[in-house]
Amino acid sequence: MFLPITIKEVEKLKWDSIDIIFVTGDAYIDSSYIGVAILGKFLLKEGFKVAIIPQPSLDNDDIKKFGEPNLFWGVTSGSVDSMVANYTPLLKRRKSDDYTPGGENTKRPDRAIIKYVNLIRQHFKKTKPIIIGGIEASLRRIVHYDFWSDSIKRSILFDSKADYLVYGMAELTILQIAKSLKNNLPLNNINGLCYISKEPRNGFIELSSYEEIISDNFKLIDSYFKLYENNDPINANGLIQKHGSRYLIHNPLMRHLSEKEIDEIYNLDFENKPHPIYNEKIKAMDTISDSITTHRGCYGECNFCAIAVHQGTTIISRSQKSILEEISKVVKSTSFKGYIKDLGGPTANMYKIECEKKLKYGKCKDKKCIADGICRSMKVSHQEQLTLLKNASSIKEFKKIFIASGIRPDLIYEDKKYGNTYLKEILHNHVSGQLKIAPEHIDDNVLKLMGKPPQKQLLKKFASDFYKISKESGKKQFLTYYMIAAHPGCTFEQMKDAKSFMENDLKSRPEQVQIFTPLPLTISSLMYFLEYDPFTKRKIFVEKSHKGKSKQKDLFSTKFKSRSKYPSKNKKNTNKVK
Repeated sequence: MFLPITIKEVEKLKWDSIDIIFVTGDAYIDSSYIGVAILGKFLLKEGFKVAIIPQPSLDNDDIKKFGEPNLFWGVTSGSVDSMVANYTPLLKRRKSDDYTPGGENTKRPDRAIIKYVNLIRQHFKKTKPIIIGGIEASLRRIVHYDFWSDSIKRSILFDSKADYLVYGMAELTILQIAKSLKNNLPLNNINGLCYISKEPRNGFIELSSYEEIISDNFKLIDSYFKLYENNDPINANGLIQKHGSRYLIHNPLMRHLSEKEIDEIYNLDFENKPHPIYNEKIKAMDTISDSITTHRGCYGECNFCAIAVHQGTTIISRSQKSILEEISKVVKSTSFKGYIKDLGGPTANMYKIECEKKLKYGKCKDKKCIADGICRSMKVSHQEQLTLLKNASSIKEFKKIFIASGIRPDLIYEDKKYGNTYLKEILHNHVSGQLKIAPEHIDDNVLKLMGKPPQKQLLKKFASDFYKISKESGKKQFLTYYMIAAHPGCTFEQMKDAKSFMENDLKSRPEQVQIFTPLPLTISSLMYFLEYDPFTKRKIFVEKSHKGKSKQKDLFSTKFKSRSKYPSKNKKNTNKVK
């Protein structure tokens, strides 16, 4: 069933009231790829009555249609941060929104969480607790640099005037909140939760205050590093951060889901389609329909990526039984067209690969798993993935299973026993003409700033193996490279060198080149704002002009001989830290 989004649906369910109302910047798609759908169905299974208000208008009484909830409001910008959804990296307004029917970008307001909380308080003066969450809240939970205003901002909990903030993948946190409110129990000790207090919390690590960071922007570095050092539920401490006369209390992370728990979540009764109230196409369905999530998290910890501070750095994998059951359900759907579009996660070939030491003691606080080369404690084996692909392929009701999620070639080559077999398997049977990998850059210095190992020799070997195996299988297949332009530390000359390497050594031109966006709470956003490498404590070049950023990206859409209009070197960067 769909969760109700209209009064008629509530009446049909014979509910006399609603326990929890979710407000979201997305249209309602009942899919395991959509946060409010997961939380809503999870809470419904636990006996709570849940409704959704998708994309409420700020100009009418849409927010009032269900009245007040019995327990709490849950507010999120949706699957995408509202500022990322609404603006390009050059701060131009996006015309389309993949999570809006018809695609027109008119439904998700800027800073959606703040707008939605204000909307609720406008119509319900003394209401039940308002709890914010999702990617927009997770990335703004402490004092942070905000690219869109080019300023330091307080925790979004203060700016939104919500009562609580949940961060990360919040099923267990939100369930504990619901049960506590139902039984009139306090919330302040629930893990995965942030709240505001007049007093600090004993035993918690204190971050630099908002006022200290405003006075000295470089104090952001220590705050970010302490957050990252305490980003594993097994060994994390709580954090506090003063804002004026009050404190942000940042409880430690909620524990990881067990395999049984994540299986139960992904095998909930999702409709896997948009709510029938919508008549126009929702573009996101092109990607998420007939796709299967195998795991969460990523231990790549790239400095520009938000996954580490939202989903986490520990791989939480589903059982093969759970995945196969979902595939069997999808292929029996009347809308199924014969192809599983993706079987993967943030990085497809991290499924069932984790460090036993990390699972027992928590993430190392002084080093990363694979950023500087793969740690010896990470025992890489693709055996489980091969078994999954074999068992999935034995289901006869579909034509093909594709792996559309990106893969890490370094993990393949680290696996001496099964890596080559895995590569052959996916190239023979699970590539739809193109395989996506994400080197992001070629220059070693830029890659170091990105938190990635050197790439040149790895890419040459991988490209050679890719085309050799593809030829052996009689298939004309291509590698698609994802690149980032204008990352902190990247000059125009380094982009020229990257393009030269890709055209001359890899015989390829990347089709996916994106200008770097400084996402809140990422280490790369610190580099962008401060023009400084927080690891080496050295000043770095940062391209901040729109013209300079565009030139770096445009290199990959032009041929070398037509680039005489571009300067051979960047002008000196004169931007100052504010």
